Amino acid sequence: VQLQASGGGLVQVGGSLRLSCAASGRTFSRYVMGWFRQAPGKEREFVAAISWSGDSTNHADSVKGRFTISRDNTKNTVYLHMNSLKPEDTAVYYCAAGWLGIATMGEPYEYDYWGQGTQVTVSS
Repeated sequence: VQLQASGGGLVQVGGSLRLSCAASGRTFSRYVMGWFRQAPGKEREFVAAISWSGDSTNHADSVKGRFTISRDNTKNTVYLHMNSLKPEDTAVYYCAAGWLGIATMGEPYEYDYWGQGTQVTVSS
């Protein structure tokens, strides 16, 4: 499967963005989808994941209550809705797909495919 992330940009503190990740292929609904982010000089970290059907989600503590992951299997697309953005949210955001996985998957090695990343910059 190929993943194409989009929706990043420059936003002020407290603002909102919605990231999208479009997937190719007919088996999208069999993949757990995740979002990760990587800031300069830091390791890639887990942000959120969603199960095949979308009925189970998992969010990192750092984004709980501010970010929400969702998916539309009819459009082969996963979203990350980001509200109340903070400067520490600045990073390149990556979407990832894990074959027949579960929403508790929070490590990069658990995912099979990755998108190219989209930059999110939060200015103070």
